[in-house]
Amino acid sequence: MTLSISRRLAVMFAIASFVLLALISVALHELLERDLLRHQRGELNTRLEVNRPMIVRAVRAESWAHVRDKFDAMTPADGRIQYRILSEDPRFTYGEPLPAGFVATEGFGVLAENDGEAPHRTLIRTIPAKGERPDVRVMVVLDSTPFLETLRVFTLWLVALVGGGTIIAALLGYYIARFGLRPMQRLSLEAQSLMPERLSTRLEMARLPEELAEFTASFNGALDRLERAYQQLEAFNADVAHELRTPLTNLIGQTQVTLSRERDVDDLKDILYSNLEELERLRAIVNDMLFLARADRGELARHRVEVSVAGEVERTVEFLEFLLEDADMRVQVEGDARACIEPSLLGRAMTNLLQNAIEHSERGAQITVQIEPRTDHARIAVCNPGSVPQEALPRLFDRFYRADRARSGGGENHGLGLAIVQAVAAMHGGAVFASSDNGTTTIGFTVQSP
Repeated sequence: MTLSISRRLAVMFAIASFVLLALISVALHELLERDLLRHQRGELNTRLEVNRPMIVRAVRAESWAHVRDKFDAMTPADGRIQYRILSEDPRFTYGEPLPAGFVATEGFGVLAENDGEAPHRTLIRTIPAKGERPDVRVMVVLDSTPFLETLRVFTLWLVALVGGGTIIAALLGYYIARFGLRPMQRLSLEAQSLMPERLSTRLEMARLPEELAEFTASFNGALDRLERAYQQLEAFNADVAHELRTPLTNLIGQTQVTLSRERDVDDLKDILYSNLEELERLRAIVNDMLFLARADRGELARHRVEVSVAGEVERTVEFLEFLLEDADMRVQVEGDARACIEPSLLGRAMTNLLQNAIEHSERGAQITVQIEPRTDHARIAVCNPGSVPQEALPRLFDRFYRADRARSGGGENHGLGLAIVQAVAAMHGGAVFASSDNGTTTIGFTVQSP
């Protein structure tokens, strides 16, 4: 099950609080443990130093009885503090014998003599010999049970505080997240109110946090693009319907006229030829639409080879030789470049560009094809005499778009030629361009270099 954002944030708050409180608790536990150890050692050292002068003065065996009486008086009944004096001379000893296995080393130590209970802290100091008294080692033993009990209670409180703090942080985090996500809930309600019939509606950006404002701006930008695409699709569908309606109307009209009375064989042939032209036009439109649909899906040129661009352009010029002769025009190819292309697609794009230039140039004009090698691509431009309105240049490659003196309808032109050029460029990782300056119109595209 997927958690809501509020619950996810609450869980993250809880985890962060637990980790932070746990680290603080471990640090406090360590500090308290060290402080308790320091207190124990301080008490051991204090009790030893208080009794050191008495032992130093007891230099005869007769005075040692007084030392024993003093230690008996200072030893509490609960055994929390114990004293032992170790010596090679039995006359100068005190206290119970050491447990088996215990090594009395100088300094602080631990005496674990009570079978799993709290250990006893020890301090051993040696007092040099004097008079009859040999070297003696004074041992102070402190029961650490009260200190360990304090540490245990403190640890239990820390565990309780960490658990309780984690739960409180989770609850607070949940309600804080719910409060912080109220603008998101408002945006969600606004988004649910968006309808296809109101494509111009946008999400309200007033009083939004910075992060949501950026998200909302991006979402509104997507709605802008969607609205433009929808409008273009509507216009495109209308253009397709118009382009298909004309030849279909012609076919139906001619067929109805033909069937209205008897016709001889020659008339029927003429009508069939006319209908065939309309059917060819329909087929061309359908084929071009299928090609553009594949390009829209991101299809790339699959059969690329490295070729001379000028050589491929020359083949296209030869293919259009009769059309150029009828228009009394000639094509001059300038420059060359190597490029990885699919020759059939390049030929299709060049055919459309040259036909566009022939159709919109005066009879007897010269068309120039300029080929320039660039750093990572080859630039192919077709230049012909004539001009295009500046406001029409950005739309030259739109489907079914026609501008006065630039893409007027006529003949086999159905307004998809330059759109196909743009698709071919995209399939080769390139782009299209168009300009019109000083009585010359330049339209072309780029393809990737090898």
